[in-house]
Amino acid sequence: MLASETFDVLVIGGGITGAGVARDAAMRGLRVALVEASDFASGTSSRSSRLIHGGVRYLEHGQLHMVFESCRERRILATIAPHLVRPLQFVWPVYEKARIRKWKLRAGLLLYDALALGRNLGAHRMLTTHILTALEPELRQIGLAGGALYFDAATDDVRLTLANVLAARDAGAVVVNHLTVHDLLMTSDGVCGARGVDMRSGEDVEVNARTVVNAAGPWSDVIRRMAEPQARRAVRGTKGVHVAVPRDRLRHNNALTLLSPIDGRVMFVLPAGAFSIIGTTDTEYDGRPDKVRATTTDVTYLLRSANAFFPGAHLLASDVVAAWAGVRPLVASGDRNPDVVSREHSIAWTVPGLLSVTGGKLTTYRAMAAEVMDTIARRLRAGHRRAPTQRTPLPGGDIASLDDELALARATVGAPDIAEHLVHAYGTRWKALWQMASVDRALADRIVPELPYIAAELVWGVTHEMACTLGDLLIRRTHVAFETRDQGVGVAAAAARQLAPLLGWNVDDELQAYRREVEGIFRVEE
Repeated sequence: MLASETFDVLVIGGGITGAGVARDAAMRGLRVALVEASDFASGTSSRSSRLIHGGVRYLEHGQLHMVFESCRERRILATIAPHLVRPLQFVWPVYEKARIRKWKLRAGLLLYDALALGRNLGAHRMLTTHILTALEPELRQIGLAGGALYFDAATDDVRLTLANVLAARDAGAVVVNHLTVHDLLMTSDGVCGARGVDMRSGEDVEVNARTVVNAAGPWSDVIRRMAEPQARRAVRGTKGVHVAVPRDRLRHNNALTLLSPIDGRVMFVLPAGAFSIIGTTDTEYDGRPDKVRATTTDVTYLLRSANAFFPGAHLLASDVVAAWAGVRPLVASGDRNPDVVSREHSIAWTVPGLLSVTGGKLTTYRAMAAEVMDTIARRLRAGHRRAPTQRTPLPGGDIASLDDELALARATVGAPDIAEHLVHAYGTRWKALWQMASVDRALADRIVPELPYIAAELVWGVTHEMACTLGDLLIRRTHVAFETRDQGVGVAAAAARQLAPLLGWNVDDELQAYRREVEGIFRVEE
């Protein structure tokens, strides 16, 4: 289908930005193609803190517009995807002599509420030491001076990205993963498409398009230089590392915002089912994006920081279930400290026909996509009618009451953890997935005994969500690789045998490819 027509818009990059652009463009009635070199959300968009947040920490650097926009977008996403974007209660403890004092935090949260214009998910309140200790009894009490409670939102970054891809496809876009672009098509008038190779079949593919959107994230300079070899660097990469540990080691009740005692930067401890996610680091990274790794130094930093606040945890490297790193594609600037580099985005024509979008963050992807498409609409003279992306539910998001949907799922499925996972991952589409398991009871089996993922999700991932590899399924369609100490290697063989007839896999080859992929993502370097 890619070679059979000339598209209005070709989007290169299937992370959250590219997925959002493809959805917006398709909803405007344009002919759209989206191509991704690996799997959707396989890069930065699967390595985030899994938050849709108002950006309270940006207030410290005076980035008021970012906070205003983030609060607006958080409310929109919670409306169009209530299964994927859900309120999360945060506790922010304040200690004596901390960089951010209690009065400063109070002032910041008052401004935060004001900028939200009533769109916050709940009102903040200041906490006495007594109340804070009651909320989080495992927190270090020495030097505790009180704190605050406020609300943000949790998400599943991969499934949010995938929901946008599916929405684009439902609106008529042609979406393809595992297709690597290696060259741009050029005429005297500028860029008019791209050449690539299908990584599964090895076939060469040529896509013609009136406009190409470069949404390749950390790889966007590579795409830009295909059209303009001497183009200056527009992307500044910084590395963010997260680790997952068993939640019963920290025994926290809420999400926590903390200031690392090592360097004073903001970090989080986040609930994720039976696990706690601790993150993130923010350091310069100039290497290849596909080679980014967590290091022992990164892991030590995060564990030392968490141990400082939870003295009873005594976390060691052996407690880490998984550690992973991602590259933030920030707009290149003169700021030397990665922690203060703006998360604002840049949209600019590299050459005629090639529009590059750089920077931004998960929370504001929808607004970025609308701005990209407004720019393209002017070039294509396609009118200025914006797509109603702010009020059209994402796939599975047509939920009248999340509580009622969860109650129905619990009554239907039986196992509460599986029921809740299915609703939160698939929204109203959980019913169709569970119907498969009702017909073939083997598909109701758990992939891993202690986790809520079931075999039907693997089949669904292939038949409905364009999964092509074991990595697509065990790393991204589910979080098995993030939540098992062997990163899913122990269950990979059974999954490969189950799916081989659907995808024509050689089981041994697929298992080797999976081991290479998890080694590349989760290996901690010295």
